[in-house]
Order: sequence, then C-alpha cells, then structure tokens
Amino acid sequence: MSASSVVLLPYAPSSVAVARQRLCSDLQEWGVYETAIDDAVLVVSELLSNALRHAHPLPSGQIRVAWRWTDEHVEVAVSDGGAATEPRAGRPTLSSLGGRGLGIVEYLAASWGVRHEGEITTVWAVVTTVSTVSNGKVSVPEPALRECG
Repeated sequence: MSASSVVLLPYAPSSVAVARQRLCSDLQEWGVYETAIDDAVLVVSELLSNALRHAHPLPSGQIRVAWRWTDEHVEVAVSDGGAATEPRAGRPTLSSLGGRGLGIVEYLAASWGVRHEGEITTVWAVVTTVSTVSNGKVSVPEPALRECG
C-alpha cells in the first residue's frame, strides 16, 4: 500500500502547524501507528522550521511539504528556494538556544538527506513505521520521543 500528499504553504511560521495537522490527519487516515505519526510529525516540524529560519522561499513565495507512506515507512520532504549553507546536523553546546533540529531528525529518522534541483533544495527524511514481522506478529517501533498536539 502507498499514499502521498503534497502541500504548498505560505513562507510563514504559521505553516508549521498547518503541515503538522495535515500530516497527522493523513497518517491517521492511512492507518499508520501512533508512535510513527508522532515521530513523522516532529521530523516535518524540524525540517520546515529549519527551512523557514535558514532558507529562501520557492520562486512562488511559498514552501512545499510532501509526504509519502508505504507499509514500512513515511518519507517527508520540505522544498525551499535554497540557502547560503548546506543543511547539516549541528553539535550545539548545552547552553545553545538552537541548532538541534537536524540532530533530532537524525535521531528519529532511519535516513535523511538533501537534494538540489536547480535553485530548489529539498531536505527529506524517512521514518520507519513498522520494525519487524515475526511469526505473523507486527512489532511497532518504540517512540524515540513523544510529541503532543
């Protein structure tokens, strides 16, 4: 089974909540386990927040958020107009106020990366939705971090 969605959102902080809600609703409708939904929603929040903080909007003035679900994983992707620097996980000090977003993504996602297509930069991440199947029993991944709302 596979399903996907793509949304174009305003280049504004309020878009993070809209993307979170739409992703959560789609994944619930598609029957994804709650723990995987929580992780995917947190990952898309971090990717979108980073794009809004560090990158330019797409030529349309918007930002694109997409997700695709298969029986084993959710891939989320945020596309923007690029930035002066390449997205990378930082190693902030304990007293730093920021710089943890991609570290959180790295921790929660099975994999993540960056694609460039002309002036468009897409940061993507894959979150596992099912860890193992043995003796006909599905083992749901333990949540790495719990998120509310």
